[in-house]
Amino acid sequence: MPVIALGTAADPFIESAMRAAILDAISQGYRQFDTAAMYGSEQVLGEAIAEALELGLLASREQLFITSKLWCSDAHGDRVVLALKNSLSSKPGRHEYPTPKEELQPMDYKAVWAAMEDCQRLGLTKSIGVSNFSCKKLETIFSFATIPPSVNQVEMSPVWQQKKLIEFCKTHNVIVTAFSPLGAKVSNWGSNLVMDNEVLKEIAKEHGKTVAQVSLGWIIEQEATLAVKSYKKERLKENMEIFDWDLSKEDNEKISQIPQRRFMLKEDFVSPDGPFKSIEELWDGEL
Repeated sequence: MPVIALGTAADPFIESAMRAAILDAISQGYRQFDTAAMYGSEQVLGEAIAEALELGLLASREQLFITSKLWCSDAHGDRVVLALKNSLSSKPGRHEYPTPKEELQPMDYKAVWAAMEDCQRLGLTKSIGVSNFSCKKLETIFSFATIPPSVNQVEMSPVWQQKKLIEFCKTHNVIVTAFSPLGAKVSNWGSNLVMDNEVLKEIAKEHGKTVAQVSLGWIIEQEATLAVKSYKKERLKENMEIFDWDLSKEDNEKISQIPQRRFMLKEDFVSPDGPFKSIEELWDGEL
């Protein structure tokens, strides 16, 4: 699994810009792409990959690692395989956001995970994982899984370091992938807490790097992977230039003291009639 993925969640979603960014990323060495049916980017990603193959930017599709995700409306045992087949054929389904309250139903983790395992056994995917799972929710999966999750994709950055979850996942051989590692500042769900952080600015200046490079480099040094988005060629290149230098012990100590704040609380998944009736319950107290 490549360490860096190009994220394809965007608001507004501009198909032509996304296609160009994917082709630029492939030409610069990106070999993992992060998508989801909910993002509306699966089809354009597939088309861009086909174009990259025609242009000779890739020798084969096997060079790429593609991550997609099951939306909550499809998180039912009898819908999982069909949802993945739809993703593989780029057939858009009905995915609304914010999620309609009637779709916020209790999830049968065991049935859904069994169907996820079926996807892998059928050869529809090489590996299966989870996203936004707390330690407690992962423990639930481990209690019955015959194929454990390979990855847990979660919000992670220097301002939300996920120390407990990182150690838990390492212990159980689950790869952590950080989404919004730079705060997703330009999106409607994002924050400037990472890019405007004075500690990160100071460290970046000392190393002759950017705040983005310091933040992404810190994530890699935590033995996590990451998904980061940009439409700009220079940023795509910059985000890959994090492997030829290291943060010092003093840098890491400064970063460890940054006040912590989860900025994606996902309040829209909380409902009096749904499975999660409070933010604390949604995140199992990991706030």
